[in-house]
Amino acid sequence: MTAPAVPAGSSRAYLRGQGRLLVAPAVVLLLAASILPFIATFWFSLIDYRLLSPGAHRFVGLANYVKLVTDPGFLPALGNTLLLIGLVLALSIGLGLAIALLIERAVIGRGILRLLIISPFFVMPPVAALLWKNLLMQPVSGFFAWIASLFGMPALDWFANAPLTSIGLIVAWQWLPFACLILLTSLQSFDREQREAAELDGASSLAIFRYLVLPHLARPMAIIVMMETIFLLSVFAEIFVTTGGGRASSNLAFLVYSQVMLQYDIGAASAAGIVAVIFANILAFFLVRAVGRSLDA
Repeated sequence: MTAPAVPAGSSRAYLRGQGRLLVAPAVVLLLAASILPFIATFWFSLIDYRLLSPGAHRFVGLANYVKLVTDPGFLPALGNTLLLIGLVLALSIGLGLAIALLIERAVIGRGILRLLIISPFFVMPPVAALLWKNLLMQPVSGFFAWIASLFGMPALDWFANAPLTSIGLIVAWQWLPFACLILLTSLQSFDREQREAAELDGASSLAIFRYLVLPHLARPMAIIVMMETIFLLSVFAEIFVTTGGGRASSNLAFLVYSQVMLQYDIGAASAAGIVAVIFANILAFFLVRAVGRSLDA
């Protein structure tokens, strides 16, 4: 069977139209799966809807948003969200770059080291939080407490004295393989001839890293920042398992949970969810633009 003839003079427009027709069902399903829940959530944010009295809801307009913004826990949750994102990005990119530079060179046991680095990928967030809480950060019998006792120092109660930092360490450990693998792949594509030419010209290792390697890693670093930021806005399991919330460690995702499961207020929780979505889209917009500028550089 022969293919249908493409109209003369309009082959490009014809193929473009056929391509749009083929992807249309997937686009419609994607929009339905994303827009319809958003519309429903936005409607719930405009009514007074509580789980204990689901049939008595009434339209209240923007009252839930005013209640959310004036909630004493909203600004701390927003600040904790930003601090957690910054801490995890700094740790995952910094440590990921150091490990990628180490693995990129020929070292003994490199294969085992790669396997160990990837291993956090296979640990679920609640399990990772339990491991860190009970085996590493436990103030009496934890590994860090044992290290402190070797130096004659008092053990630190991590989740009581530094809850947000403790959660940041756990989440950064989980995201370390992602950053490390992206950076390692980029390092392996680095032009060896540039490094050899710089070494022949007398450039030091620090100068090569600063002026050649770092510019080469700008694009993957921008992608890591964008991807991790989007996912870090929804960190929840680590907070729930370790600290159970609280002013010093709650973020926007935990604020939504507390409104639904602790106060049974669907309206306020929906308003918090809408604010979180808007906040995520604003961050994603600027991050996508930053990634685009790095790709065009």
